[in-house]
Amino acid sequence: MKIDSHQHFWQYDPIRDAWITPAMQAIRRDFFPEDLQPLLQKTGIDGTIAVQSDQSEAETEFLLSLAEQHDFIKGVVGWVDLRSETLSERLEMFRAFPKLKGFRHIVQAEPDDLFLLRTEFMEGVRTLGEYGYTYDVLIYPKHLPVARELATRLPYNRFVVDHGAKPLIKQGELEKWTADIQSLGKRENVCCKVSGLVTEADWEKWSLKQLRPYLDVIFESFGTSRTMFGSDWPVCLVASAYERWVEILNEYMEPFSETEKAQFWGITATEFYSL
Repeated sequence: MKIDSHQHFWQYDPIRDAWITPAMQAIRRDFFPEDLQPLLQKTGIDGTIAVQSDQSEAETEFLLSLAEQHDFIKGVVGWVDLRSETLSERLEMFRAFPKLKGFRHIVQAEPDDLFLLRTEFMEGVRTLGEYGYTYDVLIYPKHLPVARELATRLPYNRFVVDHGAKPLIKQGELEKWTADIQSLGKRENVCCKVSGLVTEADWEKWSLKQLRPYLDVIFESFGTSRTMFGSDWPVCLVASAYERWVEILNEYMEPFSETEKAQFWGITATEFYSL
C-alpha cells in the first residue's frame, strides 16, 4: 500500500482554529474525506493516517467516526490528556477502536521548551507505549535535543517526528537543524515524516532545489526504513496542491531503489502504525 502518513480533517471554527491565520485563506473552510479521496485516487495513494489538529478527546472521536465511514482512512492519531491521572482508563476505553494507532500533543505551542521532559508528561508517553500506541512528535527545530532525550529515556516507545521538526527553510537555516536531526536519527526508535516542508519554505517561490538539502539530511539521518511520506493536507494547500507535492517527491526519489521507494511510500508507515 502507498500511505499518506499525515493529513487532517476539520469542520472549520474561527475561534478553535485561530492558528489558521488570514494569510492561510485557502484552508479557512471545512475539509472532509470527500475532499481528499479524489486526490488520493489521482495520485495512487491507497490510504491515509488522519492526525489530530485540536487538543480534545472530541477530536479523537471525530476522526474515529470518519475512519469508520471511510476505508481509505487506515489509522488515526488522536489526542488524549497524557498528564491525566485517569490516562490508563481512557486508553483502556480507546482499545475498542482498532483504527486508533497513536496520539499527539501540540508541543510546539507549549511555552516551556522542556515540556517533553516534564515528569508527568513523559510518564504519559511511557504509558502509551505500554498500550502499544505510537507518539507523534510535533516540534520546532529548537526542541530537537529535547526530543532526542525523550527517545533516549523511553527506548521502548515508538516515535515519529512530524514535518522533519519544521526546519527554517525560508530563512535558509540548515547547519544547526542538520546536526540535531542527525543526532536524533541515531535513536533507532524514532522515525521521521517527510511532510509539511513546503509550508516552511517560501509559499510562492519554493522549489525542489530549495527543499533538496533538507530532504537529503532527513533521508541520510533516518534511511528509507524510518522515513515516511506525508502530505500535511490540507495545510499544504497554502503552498502546494496535493498532486504537486507527490510529483516533487517522486522526482526526488528517482535515484532510489525500488525497495527504498516502497519503504518510503508505504512500508515504513504500515509497519510503524501497525496498519
